[in-house]
Amino acid sequence: MSTPVRPANRHHKRPRGEGQWALGYREPLNANEENKKNDDGLNVRQRIVDVYARHGFDSIDPSDLRGRFRWYGLYTQRRPGIDGGKTAVLEPEELEDRYFMMRIRTDGGQLSLEQLRVIADISNEYARGSADVTDRQNIQLHWVEIESVPDIWARLEAVGLSTTEACGDTPRGMLGCPLAGIDADEVIDGRAQLREIRERYIGNPEFSNLPRKYKTAISGCAAHCTVHEINDVAFVGVVDEQGEAGFDLWVGGGLSTNPMFAQRLGVFVRPEQVPEVWAGVTSVFRDYGYRRLRSRARLKFLVKDWGPEKFRDVLQTEYLKYDLPDGPAPQTPRGGRRDHVGVHPQRDGNFYVGFAPRVGRLSGDLLHLIADIAERHGSGRVGTTIEQKMVILDVAPDRVESMVAELEAADLQVNPSTFRRQTMACTGIEYCKLAIVETKNAASELIDELERRLPDFTEPLTINLNGCPNSCARIQTADIGLKGQLVVDDSGDQVEGYQIHLGGAFGATSAFGRKVRGLKTTAAELPDYVERVVRNFEKQRDEGESFSEWVRRADEADLR
Repeated sequence: MSTPVRPANRHHKRPRGEGQWALGYREPLNANEENKKNDDGLNVRQRIVDVYARHGFDSIDPSDLRGRFRWYGLYTQRRPGIDGGKTAVLEPEELEDRYFMMRIRTDGGQLSLEQLRVIADISNEYARGSADVTDRQNIQLHWVEIESVPDIWARLEAVGLSTTEACGDTPRGMLGCPLAGIDADEVIDGRAQLREIRERYIGNPEFSNLPRKYKTAISGCAAHCTVHEINDVAFVGVVDEQGEAGFDLWVGGGLSTNPMFAQRLGVFVRPEQVPEVWAGVTSVFRDYGYRRLRSRARLKFLVKDWGPEKFRDVLQTEYLKYDLPDGPAPQTPRGGRRDHVGVHPQRDGNFYVGFAPRVGRLSGDLLHLIADIAERHGSGRVGTTIEQKMVILDVAPDRVESMVAELEAADLQVNPSTFRRQTMACTGIEYCKLAIVETKNAASELIDELERRLPDFTEPLTINLNGCPNSCARIQTADIGLKGQLVVDDSGDQVEGYQIHLGGAFGATSAFGRKVRGLKTTAAELPDYVERVVRNFEKQRDEGESFSEWVRRADEADLR
């Protein structure tokens, strides 16, 4: 008697793959992966030079325009006059202008005066004088026309700068301490490692098709100024038990709509190992990263699912082919703020002078002025920080006072208020196609109002404004994080406003900001709200208590 065949269980589903190459999923599972498979993003450069720059905007293939252009730091900017309510409704081609945002890589944040002046000239000649320092140390230009791009590239590359892989699913601009090599408290100078990685791997097809954007930090800064906690891969300066300086390895950090802090792998990386370990981590991401859903494609999701132990094992076994020794965790960040603003001694007896442009907004003329001030005072280089600030390096003691006076006369504050020093803003609706609200002007006006209303407030307080939920300005890790959205005012009208996150922090007490149910403000009422919550903090704080620590214990009524 034959055994009856059981019918298939129609409710049993085969687990869906995540598109990981290492597991055999080579066929693209979404339009972005299809576009990358059809042609490597690096190949668009020649088409820009040979075709698009010669024949103009209308000649650009849409798959290049809204995809591969990012591999060279180019995004179309938002067409003026489109309000935030239409951001999620209109198609990309309806939102975009015929001009580009261009992101210039400044890996490690150190620039010669020659480089700064070239950027300034390009800004004035091709970008209507625009120039913003970003919270990843880059400089962004706007109003760039496609016809200008080849000449811009030639001028940048003549002084060692580039836009290659400044955006896209690539190893984007890499963070480093702008004081590397001169900071008196530095654990280790990471410039050589950063430089080798850039020379070997940026623009290399080996890593030009990653599952998603990929952010790197390499620094021995005692203040932890590169916020290693939220990078995809970070090397943090440490000293092991034998007194050897090296790096602690962190992986899987990132914010956006699903924020996660990076995790330590617990290994000690010698300085000469950093490039190959970086390539190993990047290869794990390339091969095992999730390519099915863009919303789950960042390295942080793989690290969360695997855990640091499995990630370390795969890295060592499959890619490095050797084990890394266990190593120490980084020391607690040096006290104070992480931005390097003010006058501070270098290890060589000179000083660096850090100053605060308004929310990173500069211009071609201001960049020229900064270069001129630096040169007049004997300095040959400047730096950019991830707090949208700048520093001038190598200033002799007897020239500091004069430099400070000249900078402050240009509204480049060396001794700024807390609000000028620690307020950041993303690009916002002025140029960004993803934005819902305006940010730069709102942040600047907020600074002025708070300086007027709270002139004696001196405690550290970060206020970060973002034009959409994607957290380019790190809203979840700010004391007061403001996520742009449309809200209803007292008259029942829909207006620009913000959802509020409170009490985010880095360092020993790293935490994402607290969301209080229904806590929102209109843009017009923002100064009133910030003043109210800061005054509550002043009245209720314990001795030595930070804003974020107070938020964690405060009653909701005091946070409204």
